[in-house]
Amino acid sequence: MSEKSNARESIVSTAARLFFSQGYHATGLNQIIKESSTPKGSLYHYFPQGKEELAHECIQKANEQILQTFEKTFAAHDNTGDAIQRFIHDLAHETEAAGFTGFLPFSFWAAVETSCISQQLRIACQGVFADWQNVIKKHLILDGVGEEKARETALLIISLMEGALIISLTNQDKQPLLTAAEYLSVVTKNAKQIQ
Repeated sequence: MSEKSNARESIVSTAARLFFSQGYHATGLNQIIKESSTPKGSLYHYFPQGKEELAHECIQKANEQILQTFEKTFAAHDNTGDAIQRFIHDLAHETEAAGFTGFLPFSFWAAVETSCISQQLRIACQGVFADWQNVIKKHLILDGVGEEKARETALLIISLMEGALIISLTNQDKQPLLTAAEYLSVVTKNAKQIQ
């Protein structure tokens, strides 16, 4: 990897960590430059439109990572209900291991913070949630759930998962995530029957 691509990766990974840990508004470009140990010129070379363009890149990277984790988890389970339960359990344990600090739910740092200030970032966040919904829907359909019920159930899963994560972080307790995992596993396994 060249020194230039190392600089770009350092900027993106530092920005993602800071956006994820302290939010979009609380993260300044000077902090990103300082913590990434890259020259100011590098940031503007790779991201000439500044913070918004950099945040867009971080949103795309976060989405890629989460989609890979979803697919890996789905591949390791026989049904969507078990996979969703495992995904949320892993999220709960990661949250607890981080001391319920050090990161914000995607829905908070990206969607809520940026949607009102940037149409480009709002559309990017909308795309992330659509991607998550589509991957879950695809696996529900493979389980025999009808397309419309699969779409609705996938939306329910994402909504409850993100809400439970916010409550877990607020309460500094993984139980809301574990409770969501149990209920979503049951709902997901029964989605075929309640069509």
